[in-house]
Parts: sequence; structure tokens; C-alpha cells
Amino acid sequence: MDILHQFPIHAPATRVFKAVTAPAGLDRWWTARSTGTPSTGTGYQLWFGPEYDWRATVTQCVVDRVFELEMTSAAPDWVGTRVGFRLTEGPDGTTVDFSHTGWASASEHYRISSFCWAMYLRLLKRYLEHGESVAYEQRLSV
Repeated sequence: MDILHQFPIHAPATRVFKAVTAPAGLDRWWTARSTGTPSTGTGYQLWFGPEYDWRATVTQCVVDRVFELEMTSAAPDWVGTRVGFRLTEGPDGTTVDFSHTGWASASEHYRISSFCWAMYLRLLKRYLEHGESVAYEQRLSV
């Protein structure tokens, strides 16, 4: 089972790439706090609260084009899944092909995550296009 989203962002690929790879970018739209360096084989800490201190390893990284993380320590049904971004820059901005692949089944958590990804990716778009920032605790209610 895979979660797939495609959407435009009116921003250059360089800015989108930084927002989905740099801890300062991730913390604006997804994580409460994160650490990591966008380079194949490196690790990321993705912190969403005391009970959700997750880890991932970079499996693909092509600057300004491709970034993928494999979840190594997370909720059981997330472990082994991959979260990825493929960026295609055009004259009006960047097309983002988002994927969260490798789910074992369409479990309740899969269905919730699919919805949450749509919400988080909307926040990414709003952050890059309008500079909006939403407090972590309020991100799924705006």
C-alpha cells in the first residue's frame, strides 16, 4: 500500500528541497523538532513528542530533485516504510511528487496517515508560498 500525492508549489526547487530536508524547514510544517543532514546513508531524528521520537535513514538524495527517508524507529506499521519527495522545477514553480510507500495494509493508521499527509503537505505549500507558520500543536486543525 502506498500514499501518493502530487501538487504544485510556487517556489523554486531549491527552496522546496530545503523545506523537506533541512531540520529548520521540516520543523515549520511537519516535525516538532528534527535533526539530520540530507546525504544518502545519514540518519534523521524526527521528534513529534515524548512518545513519538522517531528515526529514519536517508535512502536517496539528489540535491534539489530527490529525497527519501526509510523509517527505522517509529510506530510499528511505519517501520520500513519510505517517505519520499521528487521535485520537478518548471516555469511557474515546482511540482512535488510525494510518496509514503511500503505499508503492509490499509490499516487504520495508514488511513489516518494518508489524511494527515494531505494536511501537512498543504502546510508545506502555505509555508513556502506565503511564509505562514502554524504552531506544531495546531497543525492538524487549521
